[in-house]
Amino acid sequence: MSNNLFTPVKAGSLSLRNRIVMAPMTRSRADAGGVPGAVVPTFYAQRSGAGLIISEGIYPAALGKGYLGTPGLHTPEQVAGWKKVTVAVHAKGGTIVAQIMYAGRISHPSMLPGGATPVAPSAVRPEGQSYTTEGLKDHVTPRALETSEIAGVVAEYGNAARLALEAGFDGVELHSASGYLPMQFLSSNANLRIDGYGGSAVNRSRFVVEVLDAMIAAVGADRVGIKLSPGMQFNDISDANPADTYRTLVSIIGSKGLAYVHVALFGGAYDFHSLLRPLVKGAYFAGGGLTQQSAEALIAAGKADAAVFGASFIANPDLPARFEAGAPLAKADRDTYYVGGEKGYIDYPALAA
Repeated sequence: MSNNLFTPVKAGSLSLRNRIVMAPMTRSRADAGGVPGAVVPTFYAQRSGAGLIISEGIYPAALGKGYLGTPGLHTPEQVAGWKKVTVAVHAKGGTIVAQIMYAGRISHPSMLPGGATPVAPSAVRPEGQSYTTEGLKDHVTPRALETSEIAGVVAEYGNAARLALEAGFDGVELHSASGYLPMQFLSSNANLRIDGYGGSAVNRSRFVVEVLDAMIAAVGADRVGIKLSPGMQFNDISDANPADTYRTLVSIIGSKGLAYVHVALFGGAYDFHSLLRPLVKGAYFAGGGLTQQSAEALIAAGKADAAVFGASFIANPDLPARFEAGAPLAKADRDTYYVGGEKGYIDYPALAA
């Protein structure tokens, strides 16, 4: 396989025109009903030169919402909104998958139906705050899911995967990183359960495995990916032995025929790519603060088949073309990341302009 970022690669049934993947990035441009706003199709179409676009996190059920202005995928209106996005991307020759994200304890009752308490594997309150319509508020103590409830949450993931294909997405990615519900089950500081979903690394992996199986049943393994962030401590998440936890998980899922496994590393000296890449029988995506040079090095070393770029895609809608031309990269305005509207979203010019 070529080590060039600009050569095509297969990831399950997905055909990537190059090995430059756009990371999922929440941008808060959905309406109160979780429908992508009018500017969202333009944003994604502008970036369709990526080998693959991974959408922003999309909640699969009303109880899974974690932030203001984020989109869902469980109502007909949301499906119709996402159809406009996928049509726009496909018209430019792009490929796009939907990232399914359930916030779990990283939410707030003000965002949930009837002011419901966020759910989690255990009733452990995370440090930190949620940005609500009334400003910043401390996270609350979540409600531990009953064992009998878990199958229902798993089914919601499967339904969202089915709706994603109905909306025109080419596949789906399970968000099992950043301290959200799947990672809460995986992590020893958030999962204190004593049933079959807690304790050993195998048990703590069970929720993630069951969710993947539901998504596979809905759309086929060759259209399902997963994002992992071993060692990440965002959203007050931590694990006593992440090397063992993620070796265990990836050993279980690595042979399921997934389209890809996406591993994003942020900080820490442990080389998780060397640990996990050999366990994956399929495409392996590496991400987390990469430059063009570091991405090429990972691919050349056989530690990744494609590289995932996040913030650099915000101000550089034509990032692959800039990489190929050796052109300078524009800088993004962080103050406009989550404010809504066109500014700082679809007004960054392409290199040719």
